[in-house]
Amino acid sequence: MSLELSERFQAISPSPTLSIDAKTKALAASGVEIVNLSVGEPDFATPDQASLAGIAAIVGNFTKYTPVPGILDLRAAIAKKLYDENQLTYKPEEIIVSSGAKHSLYNIFMAILNPGDEVLLPAPYWVSYPEQIRLAQGVPVILPTDESTGFKITPEQVEKAITNKTKAILLNSPSNPTGAVYTKAEIEALAAVIERHEIFVISDEIYERMTYGTEHVSIATYSENLRNKTFVVNGFSKAFAMTGWRVGYVAAPQYLVSAMTSFQSHTTSNPASISQKAALAALGAFDPEKINLFQARRDFVLENLRRLPGISVAKPDGAFYIFPNAAKWLGLTYTMKDGSQVKLDSVDTICELLLTDVFVSVVPGSGFGAPHNFRISYATSMPQLQKAMDRFAEFADRLN
Repeated sequence: MSLELSERFQAISPSPTLSIDAKTKALAASGVEIVNLSVGEPDFATPDQASLAGIAAIVGNFTKYTPVPGILDLRAAIAKKLYDENQLTYKPEEIIVSSGAKHSLYNIFMAILNPGDEVLLPAPYWVSYPEQIRLAQGVPVILPTDESTGFKITPEQVEKAITNKTKAILLNSPSNPTGAVYTKAEIEALAAVIERHEIFVISDEIYERMTYGTEHVSIATYSENLRNKTFVVNGFSKAFAMTGWRVGYVAAPQYLVSAMTSFQSHTTSNPASISQKAALAALGAFDPEKINLFQARRDFVLENLRRLPGISVAKPDGAFYIFPNAAKWLGLTYTMKDGSQVKLDSVDTICELLLTDVFVSVVPGSGFGAPHNFRISYATSMPQLQKAMDRFAEFADRLN
């Protein structure tokens, strides 16, 4: 017996978004002024109500174990939110709270996948989806999209991809990394196909509040039958700027939530008691003005990117990302500030040079299943975005 890591761990890759963020912070710590557009984290503060509730939980010694799926008050409040805002009816026992939506997703894959089970995964995809599927011994089946389709899959693609090994399909609207939002008609067309098959739907709705002109619609509203096969995934990180609090949740039929609760009881047990109290207070504290702020930032970045020769970019309708295509830059030569020249052989190389030579941090699309693109997060201040766009223009001027 050799002292080696398990095959499942040897097969996974670290998160490229977190790797880029770590390198960015290391450069910044050395004194370099970096404009960080790599991290998917709102730049505004956690709502005061949530922070004060967390403090009160500590002072009040609410620091012991809670029920594994979360405190009843929080699950009941989430159920009310889903009813009031999403037209979805769930009982508290049909909701499980976990340590972030990423944890929620992993619970789902572990609960439903057997070795070899296939999960239909639209690309570009969030970097952790395929790795989590593989960790649960499933097989991600990629459904490719690009700018020509608005980064959206079609009902025909889904129908063609479903086999007797298909266990689930994953939908993420609004999308990370593209910002694509499926319209109500598009959701209904997909739902009509999916409903004919005995497969689960994993609907990641973490960016649901961040839409610009296209209303978010949960696929679970399509019919009672589809609702009973759907995991609705959400959390508090994005809308409430609570990334560090680590609170996510899943709404699903009770037998599925019970399975996830059993699994969670042997991994993390309950989510942090203090974070649960903060999340409960946050539910009534969403500031819709943040949407106007994000939209203004999106429009500014979009306008500036479209001025860059060789860059094409689709207009995103949600989240806080833009996903430019840099395929026309490949093969060009970049002249660095020290006079040396580098051939642009990949978007990964482009992103490395953007970081190390003009000090703008973005994420290469290779980790998202889109090697010709890169992801920009505009969840930062307008002065920082202005500085970033100036540096992009400087980079483009050095190409030949």
